Amino acid sequence: MPIELLGKPLDDLRALAVSLGEPAYRGSQLYHCLYAERQSDFARMTVLPAPLRRRLAAQASIRLPRIERRYASADGAVRYRMALAAPEENGNGDGAAPVAVETVFMPAAGRQTICVSTQAGCAVNCRFCLTATLGLLRHLTAGEILGQVLVALADNAARLAPRTNVVFMGQGEPLLNYEPTLAAARILLDPQAIGLSPRHVTISTSGILPGIERLAQERLRPKLAISLNASDDEQRSRLMPINRKYPLPELLAACRRYPLRSWERLTFEYVLLGDFNDRPEDARRLARLLAGLRAKVNLIPWNPGPLPYRIPEPAAVEEFRRILLQRDVPAFIRYSRGRDVMAACGQLALIERSAAAAQPALPIPS
Repeated sequence: MPIELLGKPLDDLRALAVSLGEPAYRGSQLYHCLYAERQSDFARMTVLPAPLRRRLAAQASIRLPRIERRYASADGAVRYRMALAAPEENGNGDGAAPVAVETVFMPAAGRQTICVSTQAGCAVNCRFCLTATLGLLRHLTAGEILGQVLVALADNAARLAPRTNVVFMGQGEPLLNYEPTLAAARILLDPQAIGLSPRHVTISTSGILPGIERLAQERLRPKLAISLNASDDEQRSRLMPINRKYPLPELLAACRRYPLRSWERLTFEYVLLGDFNDRPEDARRLARLLAGLRAKVNLIPWNPGPLPYRIPEPAAVEEFRRILLQRDVPAFIRYSRGRDVMAACGQLALIERSAAAAQPALPIPS
């Protein structure tokens, strides 16, 4: 079985070079070709000697995700359905079936943001998120996570802006697939590899406390965003069953211990659900909950789908933000990109088109 190279760190590639009878620096050159130059064809890696390129072509592989379909939004965002290699081909060897995941490319003035998946499906089961309807199909490898970034960049090469942001906010809970997610993040952040700034890479979690505590110890790490979505335990447990395992007091205590860098704030994501968690009293409770934290809140009006929730009224969204600002909590309204093609926050469930957006609102379950 060929050795899969995508996702391997520098030390592994240097060791591979030595195992092939080459000096270790050939592994460093291979690392640069893979990530800094974004090469996936051994024949084009001309810095390597021809005999080594032939051996690599025979004994190794670079398996990028394959674009199955593109869904272009009126706002310029693109949702990709990407097919992943079968496990026996990507080195997992776990017997699982091939799967598809979703990646979103969002261009803007001076930058592009790529939203990547870390799992196929998700097991956390947030009630307002369509991805939860898939269940967990399997974890992704570091190469499959990185591959989404590389494929999206290559597919949009003609219109790339100077800055790239990557957010681990697609399908899955990143901190329940910790090692592959952090392996991918380290390569994204390595100046000798893809070379993104930690300011421009964000991991979003539903509040997995052991993962947050591990992330706090990482020497090189992305920014952290917490998907909060409620201001008390009863409300959050209704929306996010994971709250029963990691309740708000424990989660907020971990956030207060989290070692922020001088330029950094914690981000709290708050999906606003009409007539459920978008009332003034919710905003006041949230402000009390976050008092004293160096943090900001991204308010995300719920993106529609066949789930029993409602889009909040614009006036309620503005009032919610006003109350937070009055209480010295920085708050920003984030209208998601790609809503018309089911590419927005909480919509990634491999749905073919946006017909789900026309579903009627149902009573919110207790």
